[in-house]
Amino acid sequence: MSQKIVSGLMIFLVLTAVWAAPLKPYKIDKNHSNIGFAVPILGGLSKVRGKFSDFEIELLADEKDITKSTVKARIKAASIDTGIDARDEHLRTADFFDVEKFPEITFESRRIIKKGNRNFIARGDLTMHGVTREIDLPFFITGVHKDTKEKSMNIGYAARLTLNRRDFGINWTHSVSPDFVGDEIEIEINLITRLIKTD
Repeated sequence: MSQKIVSGLMIFLVLTAVWAAPLKPYKIDKNHSNIGFAVPILGGLSKVRGKFSDFEIELLADEKDITKSTVKARIKAASIDTGIDARDEHLRTADFFDVEKFPEITFESRRIIKKGNRNFIARGDLTMHGVTREIDLPFFITGVHKDTKEKSMNIGYAARLTLNRRDFGINWTHSVSPDFVGDEIEIEINLITRLIKTD
């Protein structure tokens, strides 16, 4: 192997290591994080609120440049919880999420776009009910908490998004009142993350 090839290979490895080094894994504090939603009822006369209680999120974050970060989320569709058991059972059927056929809702970022000091967009693929669509998920950093004694750091994130359920093939319509369950679903995500110590 020539000296030029060896030198070029060494430079490539060094640059790769330098670029990859800032990415650090953060653990989601699930006890203080939530993935919620609100569904309009009868054209907005009221809203039904709920959440998914079983989810996993893999976050690799660059503290100095968030745009280099990546996120993957997996939500168990059967963990839907609106506070009424009969309604939740209906939501798990083929009328809505069809959880036996489509057990997970997933999101995987392709790119993080900076929109301000603490405002960003996670552009990526959302798969729900067997349908995959590219979406822009606006999010912002709610704050940073450092504990010098424990040598730990927490970062808070919040995201807000409106999705049309019919874009993902969830088309159930009330037989008597077609507008009883609205199409535009408000998504609200709040996360507290903790830096995972790797040393």
